[in-house]
Amino acid sequence: MSEFQLFFSLGREHILDVNGYDHILFVIALAAVYLSTDWKRVLILVTAFTIGHSITLALVALDVFSINSSVVEFLIPVTIFITAASNIWRREQYIQAGMSRLNYYFALFFGLIHGMGFSNYLKGLLGGETSIITQLFAFNLGLEVGQVIIVVVFMGIGYLMNKYISVARKDWILAISSAVAGVAITLMIDTKFW
Repeated sequence: MSEFQLFFSLGREHILDVNGYDHILFVIALAAVYLSTDWKRVLILVTAFTIGHSITLALVALDVFSINSSVVEFLIPVTIFITAASNIWRREQYIQAGMSRLNYYFALFFGLIHGMGFSNYLKGLLGGETSIITQLFAFNLGLEVGQVIIVVVFMGIGYLMNKYISVARKDWILAISSAVAGVAITLMIDTKFW
């Protein structure tokens, strides 16, 4: 296996790992307000997350800055909760306006926080290498592919629920976002650092 394939696989597995389901929850919370016909918007959304994620991943891996990992592990479920709660409070606006620009900002900004969560592990894998462009590109490409897989499955389920079980969009947003927010609260309690 080439180095590119190794880091691509690491990125894909990082996002799809059910043991690290916090990233899956975040992507689901981001996508919950969109319809399957909004696939282009959702692709931009997951790319914004990847960009944010890759910025801090690179900065920490290159020792530009560091942050206490306990704080990051707490902040990750906070970002999930904020995104899910926003979906709940603003679901009528999302349905009427047909768009959610706020989730783009959440994806980019909160992606910065999520990127710090994996950075120490990646830094250990990279060792003392000074040129990490190929590895980071491969990792982030794998991350992007993993997110697209999550979104396709999630939005496919949403489409089926709406078409065949007649679940209303506002009910879908409420149910998914409430479940995600509940899990995020549990994660915040489990990862509190004080």
